[in-house]
Amino acid sequence: MTVSTHIPSGRYADGVTPDPPGLDLTRLAEHLQREGLTEGPLTAELIVGGKSNLTYVVRDGTRTYVVRRPPLGHVLATAHDMGREHRVMSALQDTGVPVPRTYHLCRDPEVVGAPFYVMEHVEGGQPPLTPDLAHGLVDVLAALHSITPERVGLGDFGRPDGFLERQVARWKRQLDASRSREVPGIDDLYERLARDVPVSGSPAIVHGDFKLGNTLIAGGEVRAVLDWEMSTLGDPLTDLALFLLYGEVSSLDRGAAGEAPPGSELAAHYGEASGRDLSRLGWYVGLACFKLAVIAEGIHFRYTKGLTVGEGFAEVGDQVAPIVARGLMEV
Repeated sequence: MTVSTHIPSGRYADGVTPDPPGLDLTRLAEHLQREGLTEGPLTAELIVGGKSNLTYVVRDGTRTYVVRRPPLGHVLATAHDMGREHRVMSALQDTGVPVPRTYHLCRDPEVVGAPFYVMEHVEGGQPPLTPDLAHGLVDVLAALHSITPERVGLGDFGRPDGFLERQVARWKRQLDASRSREVPGIDDLYERLARDVPVSGSPAIVHGDFKLGNTLIAGGEVRAVLDWEMSTLGDPLTDLALFLLYGEVSSLDRGAAGEAPPGSELAAHYGEASGRDLSRLGWYVGLACFKLAVIAEGIHFRYTKGLTVGEGFAEVGDQVAPIVARGLMEV
C-alpha cells in the first residue's frame, strides 16, 4: 500500500463529521451497526487516494477498522474486485502469510456507492529496507508460494495454464494502448520474451505486486501484506522477479529506500526456502522489466495528455529506457 494522501476527517463548525471522498459515513454506520460491527456515529480518514482502490481508517469511538472500496468514477469491476481481495485475504488467514483479518464484505453498491469490505486495522509502516527485512519479505513470499491453493479454498482462483503467455500478451496490449513516442528496445524486449516463454513449475497463489510498499512493518517484522487486487493463480517466479526489480529501482517502491542485499543473494534465499528451480530467473526479470516499463510509459502518456494529478509524474517517463535496457540484459 503506497500512502499517497491522508485526509483527516475533521469536523464542521456544527460538530458534524464530514464524509471523506467516496464514503457516506451515515449510511456506512447504519449498515455496520446492522452487521454488529460498530456502535454509534463514525469518523474516517482516507489513507490511500488516486486511482488505486480507496482505503479508509474508520472509528466508532471504541473500535477501529479499515474499509476498502474501488476508486471513484467508472472502473472495470475485474480490475477493482472487492470480492476477490476479500476472498484471498480470508483464505490466507491462519497461514504463514500475515494478512489483516477480514470481517465483512458488502456487494451492495447502494450503501456507499460501490462494493466494499471491512478488515482489521494493523499497526505498522514502511521503514527503510534493511538486509534482515529484505530476507523476511522473501520468507513471506516463499510461504505464500508454498500454500496449496486447494487447501485454502482457492483452487479455482485463476487459470495457471498459459499464465506466462497471457502476461506477455497483456502487457503488449497495454503498451500499444499507451504509445506516444519511440522507446528504444521495448519491442525487441517483447519479442524476446514472447519467443522463449519458460515452462512453469507448479502453480501457486501469486500476489501480483509484492514489494515493501505493499506491506506493513513493525518491530522489524512483516505484520501484514496488503493490496491483493492483482492476485491470482500462476507462476510464482513472476512475484520473485518483480520484487527483485523493485529493489533495484527503489523509486518505484516508496517503501524501498535503504540498503537491500544484492538480488542474487535474495534469489538464492528464495530458492532455498521454496525449492523452486531458478535456472530461468533471467527471463522472469525481463518480464518484470517489460511490465514496469509499460506501466511507467502509460503514466508518461497520461502525463503528456494532462490526465495526471499531483507531483512526480514529469520524471516517470525518464525511467522507461533504463528499465527496458535492464530487461534486455536478461533475455
